[in-house]
Amino acid sequence: MNTPSECTNVDARHGVPQSAGDPVTEILKTSRTIAVVGLSNKHHRPSYGVSQYLKSAGYKIIPINPHESEVLGEKCYATLAEIREPVDIVNIFRRAEFVPHIVEAAIQVGARAIWMQEGVIHHEACENARKAGLVAVMDSCILKEHIKRFRLPVD
Repeated sequence: MNTPSECTNVDARHGVPQSAGDPVTEILKTSRTIAVVGLSNKHHRPSYGVSQYLKSAGYKIIPINPHESEVLGEKCYATLAEIREPVDIVNIFRRAEFVPHIVEAAIQVGARAIWMQEGVIHHEACENARKAGLVAVMDSCILKEHIKRFRLPVD
């Protein structure tokens, strides 16, 4: 089982929310729109299942993938820069070498948080996001963290 990296706002020893004022809980509670970088129509991929869950939890999902036109019934964009509405969280399902560019784009579009999924680790990009004022989570599954905090039943 993956334990969240130190760049996350989750207690790495126990994988549970921190006490009151936990930025991860706050960002999940107050966010409405999540741009998912790397989301595709491949149902077997984690990005699809995680995004499907987040959509069922009431979040608006904006797929980011230059090779798709629509995913989960939502218009797909090639880049974050093409989105013409506010984005709360940029959820990253891409390899680490792509993360710095994605984080810079997230900062440019005014996202409130970046979330690097399990296995996606880039310390420098994470710190750059934090320095820009974003909540930054690394090597952690947003679905698992949402379930820990809000216990939405999975179908």
